[in-house]
Order: sequence, then C-alpha cells, then structure tokens
Amino acid sequence: MKKIAVMFSGGGTDFQALIDGEKRGAFDGKIVVSIASNDKADGIERAKQSGIDCYVCRKTDFESDVKRDERVAEIMRRYDVDLIVLAGYLGILTSPLIDAYKGRIINIHPSLLPKFGGKGMYGIHVHEAVIAAGEKKSGATVHYSDSGIDSGAIILQRSLDVLPDDTPESLQKRILNEIEHPLLVEAVALLCKGE
Repeated sequence: MKKIAVMFSGGGTDFQALIDGEKRGAFDGKIVVSIASNDKADGIERAKQSGIDCYVCRKTDFESDVKRDERVAEIMRRYDVDLIVLAGYLGILTSPLIDAYKGRIINIHPSLLPKFGGKGMYGIHVHEAVIAAGEKKSGATVHYSDSGIDSGAIILQRSLDVLPDDTPESLQKRILNEIEHPLLVEAVALLCKGE
C-alpha cells in the first residue's frame, strides 16, 4: 500500500475527491499527511475531519521557496511518503523536493496540456483563457511534476466540449466535477499499482 501526501492551497475539492476515493477503496493507498500553503485553505478542515495530519507551510514563513521545500521534504521523509499529489497547490516546487521525489510527484491541471499551462495559468484564469481563445474542447491533465511549470510528462488527460454558452465559471465547474476529480483518483490508482 502506497503512502500518499496531498498538497493544496485552497478549497481542497481535489483533496476531498482523494479522501472519498480512499474511503471507497478506489486505490491501494493511504493518505498519511497533507500540506497547505496557507492557513486559510479550506482543505485544512477537510484533513481535520478525516483524521489526516496537516501542516501549514506558508511562503511568508520561510526565507525562500527552497527553504520551504526543505521543510516539506523533511515532513515527507518523516511520514515515509511514496507519492506526492499536488491537488490545487499553487507553489512552484524547487530542487529539495523535486530531486528527493523525482518521478513520484504528480499534479492536476485544469486544461489539456500543453495548452493553457505555465506561469499564471491556474484556477479561473485557465478557463478565461480557453474561452477567450475560442477553444472547442477543454479538460484536465494529470502529469508528473518537474522543475518547470506544468511541463512534466502527461499521465492521463480527458476532455469535454466547450459549450457555446459556457462562461469561465460554468466551464470550471463542469471540468472540476466531470473530469478533474475522477481523473485524479484514477491516476493515483494507476500509480499505486505501479502502472
């Protein structure tokens, strides 16, 4: 059974999808620890309600991103983590974490990468850009995390049609519920099986 860490920055709905997936036996793994990048993240309460240890590692508490990632890597070692899932985590990872967990960190991104990835492309900004570009399809991608932004190898990707009357908000909601949550659980299940 894989020991899983989940890192998040906001509402934690991807985190909740993983908690629910674990409860129903969707993957052979256990979420042993979580990391929040800010102390206002709703995911903290989700961790508490599920009995998952949660640490807050705010950018402002460290002199650099490298120092923060050294602390995160230390937490990961303490929990003997096998797989790190970035579930709406807005921090950019640095070498202390990337090097220690190479090939064992995955991220979920709300677009069909490589389209609409990179700096500034997160949350509602992605969906605004998709609609502004007149795209006919959008979706979500689970990929390995590396030293770039949204640049690691793709693990799974799924799409849906962008509807003529979609707003960034409606598109975001559909992708989150119909694609992002189940896709992330599916990817974790594959990795837990070593596939």
